[in-house]
Amino acid sequence: MFDRDIWQEIFHSIKNNKLRTFLTGFSVAWAIFILVMLLGSVNGMKNGFTGQFADDANNSIIIRTGSTSIAYAGFEADRRIQLRNDDVEYISKSFPKDVEYITPIMNKGASTRYKSETGSYTIRAVNPEHLFIDKTKITEGRYINDNDLYKSAKVAVIGKRIVEDLYKKDSALGSFLEVNGLPFKVVGIFEEDGRDDNAERTIFAPITTMQRIYGQTDEVNQISLTYNPNFDLTEALNFSERIENLLKRRHKVAPDDQAAVRVFNYAQFFSDISNFTSGMGMMSIIVGALILLAGVVGIGNIMVFIIKERTKEIGVRKALGAKPWQIIKLVLLESVFTTVLAGFLGMLFASLILAAIGPNIDTPAFSNPSVSISTVLTATIILVVSGVLAGLIPSIKAANVKPIVALSDK
Repeated sequence: MFDRDIWQEIFHSIKNNKLRTFLTGFSVAWAIFILVMLLGSVNGMKNGFTGQFADDANNSIIIRTGSTSIAYAGFEADRRIQLRNDDVEYISKSFPKDVEYITPIMNKGASTRYKSETGSYTIRAVNPEHLFIDKTKITEGRYINDNDLYKSAKVAVIGKRIVEDLYKKDSALGSFLEVNGLPFKVVGIFEEDGRDDNAERTIFAPITTMQRIYGQTDEVNQISLTYNPNFDLTEALNFSERIENLLKRRHKVAPDDQAAVRVFNYAQFFSDISNFTSGMGMMSIIVGALILLAGVVGIGNIMVFIIKERTKEIGVRKALGAKPWQIIKLVLLESVFTTVLAGFLGMLFASLILAAIGPNIDTPAFSNPSVSISTVLTATIILVVSGVLAGLIPSIKAANVKPIVALSDK
């Protein structure tokens, strides 16, 4: 393989066919370039979609309610279904081994003031377990605890965007923030890993505090929970269905009423994204493979033409005792060299473009397009195999040339 004479002949052949070699090599380089860029784009879409939910546990379920669309059990349609505190307890007791964390949630608008600065945000009332469901990252202070819940304390955990908006150079931790005319002590500051800045314009407060402020109610807007993280997709979706059926029976809702009780499982969302990106990835591979096949056929054609031009030379080699495998090796090495060199340049160019622009792209639908090392290694293997396939038929044809026929060729 590292025979100096063979490589001299290969470079001599390439030198004598510069234009043909360039055009065929370009088709291979272009195919690999397109393949890498397409796979990078698919990863960018996947990163964008999943990045929007980076601040939520993957095994999360959100439960919301609406109005019934079907009359059932003596109740008319358009009946409003309201979640309450005891629904949280009912779910926890019904699935003690399946529910990991669970919290009621109440959302309200919040007009806030700190000194002369004002702002409008969302106040979200939760219990301490929400920290693990929402994967909230506390950067200063602490989160809501059980003591806050028990005492219905007026404490708040605020996002870093609120700190930037209202506090300027002041320290927010330990201060009193006026929320809807009531003073709340800031006990913690958080930030989110997701790309939604509005998430960091949220105020967290104890659910008991907000329910007491808003008329001693036990109503909640929604329930969030996480389930056993060892569940596979089928088990996770089955668990969602069990919760939905449980709540429908509890609130006298028709089993086929899709409007009254809505259970959103993140497992389904991530599964849909995975299926979508896998499909897009497969399409990218097919397109890249077809373009690469065109390049391989081109290289095969050029090798056939070169062999035809060198028929006499091959005849002389065989007459002097050259073995068929030596002829095959010569043709295959030239084919593999051309294919791998051109493909590597295309792959390198695409990787450099993705590395240069990828980190600068960060949108909800598309973020940091990139390719993995495994993709690069796979592409390299494809190049080597393609080079062998491109030169296989021409090399066999060359090895089967009879010396007497080759020497008489004009």
